[in-house]
Amino acid sequence: MPDIQIMPSILAADFGHLAAGCKRAEDAGADQVHVDVMDGVFVPNISFGPEAVKVSSAAVSIPQNVHLMVIEPQHYIKTFADAGADTIQIHIESRCDVEAVLAEIRSLGKRPAITVNPETPVESIFQCLENRWVDEVLIMSVHPGFGGQKYIAAVEEKVATVRRMADWVDIAIDGGIDDQTVTRAAAVGCNLFVAGSYLYKQDDMAAAVADFRKQAAAAYCSAL
Repeated sequence: MPDIQIMPSILAADFGHLAAGCKRAEDAGADQVHVDVMDGVFVPNISFGPEAVKVSSAAVSIPQNVHLMVIEPQHYIKTFADAGADTIQIHIESRCDVEAVLAEIRSLGKRPAITVNPETPVESIFQCLENRWVDEVLIMSVHPGFGGQKYIAAVEEKVATVRRMADWVDIAIDGGIDDQTVTRAAAVGCNLFVAGSYLYKQDDMAAAVADFRKQAAAAYCSAL
């Protein structure tokens, strides 16, 4: 069974106290901090840039999982690597040479990851898996760009397909993850869970993180 990891998304943290929000995630037992980067072109919103990764990486000792929702990620890989990113996720839908960008991420000593939007066929990333260009796949369970959206259950078949095809890869899911959907996602093969709104609204984030981990592990094991 792959390692179960919980990754709070700091998109749901207080932007005015970002370092404290990152530290809160680490103190709650999170495995990684998830940083959503939006350029206002690939998605209809603008969020963090490399400075947010610098703030987060300085505030905590856990890894930085950086999701580039940008139209041309090739221009920003080294910038985010230098800022402290540990995993860099790019979209299969972005306008770039995917193989070259993933290779650059790996050449910088970072973990390359590919992301698939809800409406994109999962077959679009098969080449990334067949050639082992990536260490991680991120399945979007909402349309990227905004937090607090409802989980799209139809993407579970994509997760199951990826898990059948590549039992070695980490599969992350992002969007609408709460104490109910974390179990559904784990049961079809996810082992990394991004959650923003649900975790940050909890009075006791540590209890919520522990509950996520327990539920996910049980659901994953039951599906084996």
